[in-house]
Amino acid sequence: MLNYIWAVMLMIGIIFGAFNGNMKEVTDGALNSAKEAVTLCITMLGVMALWSGLMEIAQQSGLIAKMTKGLSPFMSFMFPKIPKEHKSREYISTNVIANILGLGWACTPAGLKAMEELSKLEKERTGINSAVASKEMCTFMILNISSLQLIPVNMIVYRGQYGSANAAGIIAPAIIATLFSTVVSVIFCKIKEKAKC
Repeated sequence: MLNYIWAVMLMIGIIFGAFNGNMKEVTDGALNSAKEAVTLCITMLGVMALWSGLMEIAQQSGLIAKMTKGLSPFMSFMFPKIPKEHKSREYISTNVIANILGLGWACTPAGLKAMEELSKLEKERTGINSAVASKEMCTFMILNISSLQLIPVNMIVYRGQYGSANAAGIIAPAIIATLFSTVVSVIFCKIKEKAKC
């Protein structure tokens, strides 16, 4: 649906520009936007490679395992029905840690693996390979979306790319906003956990 909306908006803009004699501005805008998009992608690719590499080093050095142990009480509180030694807990912890550090792209592989493991766990419990998300999967998804971020790396890079005088000035507002969203999501998940649905 969004593809159609964007296509219609582009067509309206081009037609409007043509009727008003502004085709040069439309063409220049398209070319400049394409150039900015490529530059931003290259910049973000470097940032993603750096942080993904650091996450891999942290995992191989045992730092992620230590942080996972530190998160264990929170994991037990949020996911009481997942066995303590289940593989999904490690992936969920890795995802949460990466999100807290603001490494959005670095947490994606762990998130996908966590969902895969949670799906296997649900199949073991019910004996059915269901396409319906379990409560644990929904809780994980909500936590992932609302995650607390101490350093919003992606936003800092975007702001720096577009010439912000203080690209890191977003840190304090981001911490407050994501802390609030995380608290609300935890409360929501616990309420839904007790609901008989």
